[in-house]
Amino acid sequence: MKKAAVIEKLIKEKGYSVRSFAQKCEIPESTLYTILKKGAGRASVNNVSLICRNLGITVEELEEMAADGTTAKPAAPSYEDVEHLIARNGKDFSIEQKMQLIKLLSEIDNPKEV
Repeated sequence: MKKAAVIEKLIKEKGYSVRSFAQKCEIPESTLYTILKKGAGRASVNNVSLICRNLGITVEELEEMAADGTTAKPAAPSYEDVEHLIARNGKDFSIEQKMQLIKLLSEIDNPKEV
């Protein structure tokens, strides 16, 4: 599997459209489309690194997935991803959403024993 195909599959698995993922990476949508259609080999190292970081993988993992012809399950969102999402959208959260977020964060900090 080519690197571009791995990137495209991981973007879809994470639930992003090409447009929304390009915005997340802060690169032009046309740049991401070009990488997906013409291949990652001609893309700048900075763009490939940025894409991988936002997918939660390393460039080396991208190489391995392309060589194996498989895609690993994308990593859970990083703390930075969550922080960025809350900072960007937090002001639009309803009171209920804010309370659910507080509850979720407290459960993460104090997991229940099974």
